[in-house]
Amino acid sequence: QVQLVESGGGLAQAGGSLRLSCAAAGNIFFIYTMGWYRQAPGSQREMVATVSNSGLTNYADSVKGRFTISRDSDRHTVTMDMNRLTPEDTAVYYCYAGRVRAQLGQMEYDYYGQGTQVTVSS
Repeated sequence: QVQLVESGGGLAQAGGSLRLSCAAAGNIFFIYTMGWYRQAPGSQREMVATVSNSGLTNYADSVKGRFTISRDSDRHTVTMDMNRLTPEDTAVYYCYAGRVRAQLGQMEYDYYGQGTQVTVSS
């Protein structure tokens, strides 16, 4: 089993910045993708940003140029710096770990954290 522990988030004003961090703990041999998803009230969960084990990043169009994701694969941590925040960024943000293996040759599983609230006031 793998646990994702999130930190950061909170309240910011429009135009401000916040940082989200996440650490994966448990029986981990390899994590292919780490990243962040978010879900606003009344909306579906959507991908915000991901980073592969090789450093390949992927961003939602709505956050390109404003958010930056980074990862420490050895420590199984991922961080996302969010700049120039807007009220539309208000959501619960979930840490994501994809294609996680406990041991070489075992099956891969995906995990989500409990979520952390980000609220941006206008």
